[in-house]
Amino acid sequence: MNNSSIERTITYAVLILAAAFALYPMLVILFTAIQPESIGASGVDFGNFATAWDRGNFGTYLKTSVIVTVSVVILSTLLACLAGYAFGTMRFRGSSVLFYLLLLGLMVPSEAIVIPLYFGFQELDLLNSYPALIFPQVAQSLAFGTFWMRAYFRSSQAEVVEAARLDGAGHFRIFWSILVPMGRPAIITMMVLVFMWTWNEFLLPLVMVPTEESMRTAPLGLATFQGQYTSGTALLAAGAVLVALPVIVFYIFAQRHFIRGMVEGSVKG
Repeated sequence: MNNSSIERTITYAVLILAAAFALYPMLVILFTAIQPESIGASGVDFGNFATAWDRGNFGTYLKTSVIVTVSVVILSTLLACLAGYAFGTMRFRGSSVLFYLLLLGLMVPSEAIVIPLYFGFQELDLLNSYPALIFPQVAQSLAFGTFWMRAYFRSSQAEVVEAARLDGAGHFRIFWSILVPMGRPAIITMMVLVFMWTWNEFLLPLVMVPTEESMRTAPLGLATFQGQYTSGTALLAAGAVLVALPVIVFYIFAQRHFIRGMVEGSVKG
């Protein structure tokens, strides 16, 4: 066996071990979710998902999470693309200062601002509402999104942009007709990350939705369900699968562009 074969074997072995390490907890949860809830029963019980759905009110929680997450992803993507284009292709006074000021959003933890946000939205009478869940998360995602898209727009092909300008294209046409289609992998990568972060957010909904049960998101609803069924491990596992399923489905559909965007970002970085 030559050196290349040995290296290939070691690489595959490491990848298989890493995949097993990552998949083992998920398989355990999935296996637990289909176990019969009754003590001493055997076989599988897919009815645990329907039971958890009904008892845990996951239909309402998932609806709220979908509305909040989709709104955050759309607004964050739009604003991040516009800001990234401005910082990546335009030169104006104070651009560097504004950009690094925006990057402070990456350094401030959400725990440090959630209490001021609570009192601010309380003064505006917006607690237990969609704006209280959407706007703070858009602001949190905007710093990373701008940083990510600025890196893409700065590394985009300058000759293509110059050729478009010579043809009379303005900023909007260059942005919308040329750079956005070319940057689809980078944009989808950002959307997947923002989707996962927003869907899994727990602290902000916990603080911003203190009383209205119908406004609870899926992770917050799962925590409530856990408090009600601490001994029902199968139902808890079924609820966890229901909460995680939308993220998995979204990633499966976007994985090709997500991986391409991550690879291109690492190469350009």
